Amino acid sequence: MANEIDIARVVGLSLYVSITATILSSLIGLPLGAFLALKRFRGKWLMKTGVYTLFALPAVVAGLIIYALLSHRGPFGFLGWLWTPIGMVVAESFLIFPLVTGLTMSAVSDVDEDVRLTIRTLGANDMQLTTRVMLEARYGIFGAVMVGFGRAISEVGAVWIVGGNIAGSTQVITTAIVQSVQMGDLGVAFELAAILLAIAFVIFFVIRRIQERS
Repeated sequence: MANEIDIARVVGLSLYVSITATILSSLIGLPLGAFLALKRFRGKWLMKTGVYTLFALPAVVAGLIIYALLSHRGPFGFLGWLWTPIGMVVAESFLIFPLVTGLTMSAVSDVDEDVRLTIRTLGANDMQLTTRVMLEARYGIFGAVMVGFGRAISEVGAVWIVGGNIAGSTQVITTAIVQSVQMGDLGVAFELAAILLAIAFVIFFVIRRIQERS
């Protein structure tokens, strides 16, 4: 079993999929979370409730939805992303996007109202106000990104459904662990688990150092 799993390739693909999904989710989720926290508009309460509801979205359900969209009968089947790393990135992005959005929304909402009033009094426009408030909420925003990455790197259900756990192509650490357990090779499973935890520790350590220095 150990010879059947290319650990270096599995680790590399896990990092690629998880980091890419975290970046994509952050590019959308951070500004959207700030928007929902700072703007007043009709339907805002419903949108916020929807975001928080998606916190509880099961990974297998997220994977099923993306599978249906990317399958040859789905509206995006022509892209050919099913059973590919790109499809896995889409699945993970869909899964962690609500987390990044919701946690950013909470962090920005916690910024003191007096700070916002002071920024506005100094003549800041909407973009400048949003940027400054997000800087004030940077610790919470860093936390949102960390949680998103943590969910992505540990994901198994969605990436298995969309990626298929194809050896040498779409197999990542978590799916390789499940496969190893199913095959009775607990040694490889624990080795991969240790690698997963080590990767998470290093990345979170780096993010925490950046957060503290900021």
